[in-house]
Amino acid sequence: MNFLVTGGAGFIGSHVCERLLHDGHRVWAFDDLNDFYDPQIKRRTLADIQSLGKPFTFVHGDLTDVGAINALFADTKFDQVIHLAARAGVRPSLEQPALYQRVNVEGTVNLLEAARKNGVKKLTIASSSSVYGVNAKVPFSESDPIFSAISPYAASKLACEALGHTYHHIYGMDIAMLRFFTVYGPRQRPDLAIHKFTRLIDSGKPIPVFGDGSTARDHTFVSDILEGVMACTQKEFGFEIFNLGESQVIRLDQLIALIESALGKKASINRLPLQPGDVPITYADIAKARQMLGYQPQVKAEKGIPLFIDWFLKNRQ
Repeated sequence: MNFLVTGGAGFIGSHVCERLLHDGHRVWAFDDLNDFYDPQIKRRTLADIQSLGKPFTFVHGDLTDVGAINALFADTKFDQVIHLAARAGVRPSLEQPALYQRVNVEGTVNLLEAARKNGVKKLTIASSSSVYGVNAKVPFSESDPIFSAISPYAASKLACEALGHTYHHIYGMDIAMLRFFTVYGPRQRPDLAIHKFTRLIDSGKPIPVFGDGSTARDHTFVSDILEGVMACTQKEFGFEIFNLGESQVIRLDQLIALIESALGKKASINRLPLQPGDVPITYADIAKARQMLGYQPQVKAEKGIPLFIDWFLKNRQ
């Protein structure tokens, strides 16, 4: 099959591209290589993928550029689209809400329209656990009401879910929306907590800890996320939303202890107040993904953190 992977040079996207290539598909990665973090990191990742010698094409482009999207679909007949490109992060979205709206919402509309006009019926689209906001009920289920988003990033992902449903309802497109829960592993973005803490602890610098360490996240290893994404490409759903998490909650102070243990170094902590937009807990109910996707996460944090740190130590610059 011909697969288009938006955000294909990024953390999750690059793993998806490699897996698709390994499975014998042809892959086009679309990415704008923006400066949210050092673009050289993505360029090195692309070089790694290109070195595999598989049918892989990189297209440098912006989701907000309708002409570029239309040209991409005019050049190639895609069988499926995996849409992972987005402006990410809760805290940065507080500083640039219009940018997040433009890239995440308008960009998704541009992609859906191009897919519709070119007869691409099946899309797998990344959402986020952020859509649950401050949810009093745990674990979070896809059937929970989601009207309590507390950041522009979360609001943009909610809008994408609504757009996905709209395109399914009106045009009969087959769309799976995946709510990712705090993904980590090799190639994790350097701004995310596990990568950032590891880098700072390794270099003997203090780590910023917002709050008393009691906030908790459902940290999900990238190989488990990958299995969920791949499962979505192999079935038709009409329109469905799936949580993809580890279904294991780790407190922030416990996470730091796991990193300290794997690195063999003690953290110096710079204690800071909780930030606007942060939620106290994320916790995935994955019963639906288990039932419909055969999703069975394998990598608990006690195993995943050492795996990440082993990658970090081998690849630090």
